[in-house]
Amino acid sequence: MNTKTDRRARAERGGVRKPSSRRLPFADMAARRQQRLVNLVLLLLSTRQFVTAERIRETVEGYDVSEDASNPDEAFKRSFERDKAELRELGIPLETGRNSAFDTEDGYRIARKDFELPPITFAADEAAAVGLAARLWSTASLASEARTALIKLRAAGVEISEPLGADSLPALPANEPTLPDLLAAVSGKRVVQFSHRKPYAEAAERRTVEPWGVLSWRGRWYVVGHDRGRGDVRSFRLDRISGGVKVLAVEPETTRPADLDMLELVRGANNQPGQLATVQVTPGRAVQLRRLAQKVVREGDFDVLTIDYRDTGWLSALIAAAGADAVAVEPPTLVKSVMALLEGASGGRK
Repeated sequence: MNTKTDRRARAERGGVRKPSSRRLPFADMAARRQQRLVNLVLLLLSTRQFVTAERIRETVEGYDVSEDASNPDEAFKRSFERDKAELRELGIPLETGRNSAFDTEDGYRIARKDFELPPITFAADEAAAVGLAARLWSTASLASEARTALIKLRAAGVEISEPLGADSLPALPANEPTLPDLLAAVSGKRVVQFSHRKPYAEAAERRTVEPWGVLSWRGRWYVVGHDRGRGDVRSFRLDRISGGVKVLAVEPETTRPADLDMLELVRGANNQPGQLATVQVTPGRAVQLRRLAQKVVREGDFDVLTIDYRDTGWLSALIAAAGADAVAVEPPTLVKSVMALLEGASGGRK
């Protein structure tokens, strides 16, 4: 009996799950590979013996290959080689060796003493913070770091799940191209330079900043730090930065003051005159808008919200994101802004 026939026979007896020929979407394939890596780590941690590649292939779910593959053995080999390389990149000490002189091929294992972490216990708020970080880091620019962190935590026995009520939490968009560079600069205490355009200014200005922190406020990302050109603390909105961020080979001259409240600084810099918006929403829907409402009144089949706001673009984005469950009624500038967003999303179709 050849290898392919033998593997099919074991699958029918329940020893190995029979592979499926159905192609998975890319997101499902990525999640499946992540789970396979965790299963591989757990297998190699669970034994002191070296485990051969063929045994790994039979035991770890996810290495099954489509029956119509032209060369299943080669497909497994490529997948396994990629997984070994990734585990080593993650810092997981993968050992290679043989259990006795009679073995004909190498096997693999992970020494617990080189891998195990001290006991990790998260309080409820800490677990929620990690879960929210995973939501934030789901974008392409940060997905690799998030996946690395989650694989290590799960392999160590720490289960990270979405916090309760995650579907009603405000979104944490991380699509600003300069966000990863600025986060790295804050972490590494590096001086940065970028071009920033003030509101209503015709041209951007070059700024040299010692960044102290990055935060999100009302759906916008800001970096806060010491502006060397102004000699003072400043905040900069990331969507107004153009041309990327340059890291300078110079040392910071200042440190973040212990009493600095970065959120209050951002709020103060954006303290525009308030306006009242009227928004019509479907009962039980548009949770984020309801959280902002000063007043909610039922009128017929809809709820009418009164919302105090200062940033038209921010509120317009929230209303547009609610789709058919929210309609801007007043003021006209808000209605026009929401309509522009919806028309842009639909490619200009009326």
